[in-house]
Amino acid sequence: MSTSLVELRVLDGANLYFSRAAIKLTLDLTTLIDAPAPAAKAYAQALGLGATRPGRIGSGFRQRFAVRVVGHIVRRIAREAGIGRIGVRVRSETDVHRLVVAFPWAHEGRARALGQAIVEVVDAFGTEELPELVASVGDRVRNEPAGDAPPTLRPKIPVVAVTGTNGKTTTSRMIAHIGRAAGLHVGWSSTDGVYFDGELVKYGDFSGPSGAGQVLSQPGVQLAVTETARGGILRRGVGVAYNDVSVVTNVTADHLGLGGIDTVDQLAEVKAVITKITRPRGWCVVNGDDPRTFAMRLDSPAKCWVFSRDPDSPSIRSVLDEGGRATTVLDGFITVLDQSSDAEPLLKVVDVPMTLSGLSHYNVENALAAASAALGLGLPRAAVIEGLSTFSPAENNPGRMNMYSVRDFTVVIDLAHNEAGLEALLEIMNGVRQPGGRLLLALGSPGDRADDMVSAMGAIGARGADRVVIGHKGDYLRGRPPEELDAVFREGAGSVGVDDVPSFPTELEAAQALVREAKAGDVVAVMSLQDRASLDAWLRSEGATVDNPETLKAKVERAQH
Repeated sequence: MSTSLVELRVLDGANLYFSRAAIKLTLDLTTLIDAPAPAAKAYAQALGLGATRPGRIGSGFRQRFAVRVVGHIVRRIAREAGIGRIGVRVRSETDVHRLVVAFPWAHEGRARALGQAIVEVVDAFGTEELPELVASVGDRVRNEPAGDAPPTLRPKIPVVAVTGTNGKTTTSRMIAHIGRAAGLHVGWSSTDGVYFDGELVKYGDFSGPSGAGQVLSQPGVQLAVTETARGGILRRGVGVAYNDVSVVTNVTADHLGLGGIDTVDQLAEVKAVITKITRPRGWCVVNGDDPRTFAMRLDSPAKCWVFSRDPDSPSIRSVLDEGGRATTVLDGFITVLDQSSDAEPLLKVVDVPMTLSGLSHYNVENALAAASAALGLGLPRAAVIEGLSTFSPAENNPGRMNMYSVRDFTVVIDLAHNEAGLEALLEIMNGVRQPGGRLLLALGSPGDRADDMVSAMGAIGARGADRVVIGHKGDYLRGRPPEELDAVFREGAGSVGVDDVPSFPTELEAAQALVREAKAGDVVAVMSLQDRASLDAWLRSEGATVDNPETLKAKVERAQH
């Protein structure tokens, strides 16, 4: 027997639909969407919905009609099961035949039973005994064993949750580093693993709810910093019931077309989840230069702490007028603004190694965000200054803007996993290129990125660099043949007049080919997700040295002059 159920997912914590645990059903309603209007109307009336206008078969109006019908089904069954009031969210998807329905849960067994009952009533379209069926499944839900409560953690130590499209790993690492400068035992989770006081405890992608659990379980931990990615929120929800500070770095196109998230606005909705569970006495730290991110403060119970590179930004004026705080760049200093006191300079931007003497705009913003979060936690000003000034790209931020000197040219290893990240990488490459030097770039992408994003990266890379090759990420192709990715990258490069784009099986082989071509003053960059460790080992075997903050500063100054 065919069923309308596409997926029943148990979300253990705050999610896109509710600020607490919820059941999410994805339903294929082809039978209802494509039914003749009289049959659709009769189904709704049998459920007790009253006057309805189903609209044309397969239309947006019919989908909206289905939204109303499904919401009514949930409430009818809940009533029959003795559940007095229940929150229900029903959302349409891009495919007109699909809907998502979600409702909060307190006991998993009964909640799953309610989900299955909803599916059973939806599947009964066209049958005559609908009222009897609703009563029957409601009675079954009522008598189902309650089951376990949500495993959402209620932390007893301060928690900072960090999300965003770009910069969340760097920002969370900076905050953790500042926490350690303040003398705290700090645990943090990220896409690279779980760390405690700078030591790797568990390797892997822990940017989901399990990462929060791993961090909070570390003996003696005094501060938790959790990187919170889109995927974890969609698949299981946020792992903690609340945080003390939430940070949103930015929202740009990434992972679109996955998990029902098709637009940047929908992606922003997902990222905003962490701001909605920030404690009222805490701080919601948002990017004032990104309208979608800045708007998140409106739905947060916490006070707003905005960051912007522009001290005259309207976002800063708005937040200060609302009684919040701001961190910006004033006369070259990272500076805190508060309506009730004088501007407070912390340290010069050029003294923050991650900013490359202020060249890397993204990392200036990451530093502003980290300073805001640390001060929002109540960490001392001196610790913020020490943390930012001692945070080294190579030592403290592996895989993000790591620079090497190889003979008389520069090599950069950076994640740069989307268009905005690639633009930022090119900005850095240009900033350290010596007069007459060239930019040599190894492009790459996981296999699950949409074609338009891969093509756009091909165009951006070919336009911005003097030489472009492709280096594949074999462990992240996710079933997609590398030849397919080659064709899409080359299509993008061809759109800006670049036809010579060789392909290599790995990031390492692509880097080796470019290093062989490099001449004095050139900059070689690799978009690296998979081969970071082997790239580092090979470069060192070739006599490369890691650039320290002084070397980086000297390279920027030479390039500028």
